[in-house]
Amino acid sequence: MGRGRVQLKRIENKINRQVTFSKRRSGLLKKANEISILCDADVGLIVFSTKGKLFEYATDSCMERILERYERCSYAERQLKEPDLESPVSWTLEHAKLKGRVEVLQRNQRHYMGEDLDTLSMKDLQNLEHQLDVSLKHIRTRKNQLMNESISELQKKDKALQEQNNILAKKIKEREKEVAASAAAAMTAAAAAMEQQQNHDLNSSGFGHSQHMGTLNIRNEIYPIEGENSEATAGGTLHQNQFSNPIIPSWMLHHIDG
Repeated sequence: MGRGRVQLKRIENKINRQVTFSKRRSGLLKKANEISILCDADVGLIVFSTKGKLFEYATDSCMERILERYERCSYAERQLKEPDLESPVSWTLEHAKLKGRVEVLQRNQRHYMGEDLDTLSMKDLQNLEHQLDVSLKHIRTRKNQLMNESISELQKKDKALQEQNNILAKKIKEREKEVAASAAAAMTAAAAAMEQQQNHDLNSSGFGHSQHMGTLNIRNEIYPIEGENSEATAGGTLHQNQFSNPIIPSWMLHHIDG
């Protein structure tokens, strides 16, 4: 005999009510998953227990996107039905929507920070872990991209500095060559000046010595040494023509003779 139709009313027994809630909740989540897969539909399911625990299901674990879509659709419908947005009722509804959205965002933020995880089931924790893994993947990709760009920029700067260093080293070598050439030219000029001065000093010293020797020779020819031409001196006075020198001028001979 088949099971009879269950009367839909509040279960008075607390334990039976909790068991029924767990069974029906699991079946409801399963049906939501099946309809989203079979019909390619966006499904968002939110369930609060009598104790205030939250149970939810969303297609692709994106409850925020489904809620935003619901708000847009419901807002468009209210625009058609209630064009007067200045009424207090419309502002109250808008405030309630925004407040609910803020609460959802705050709750997700706490979950992402690893807080308030007691209300999440195993599947919810797996979905949260998957979302964090995807977020970490995007963060690492962006970080690696920035690091590669920074390394490329540093390599370009290093190459530019190397080229600048090579140019400066080349200029320093050229400057050293110029300084060495200038020093060599200065030393050559100094050596030439010194050699010229020495030659001048030698020439001046040689001319004085020759002049002095010439004078002595002239005096020896005019006044011979005693003992050499004693007979000539004894015989009488020698004439000037006998001791004349063709190189010495006559006026110098007169001067010497006198």
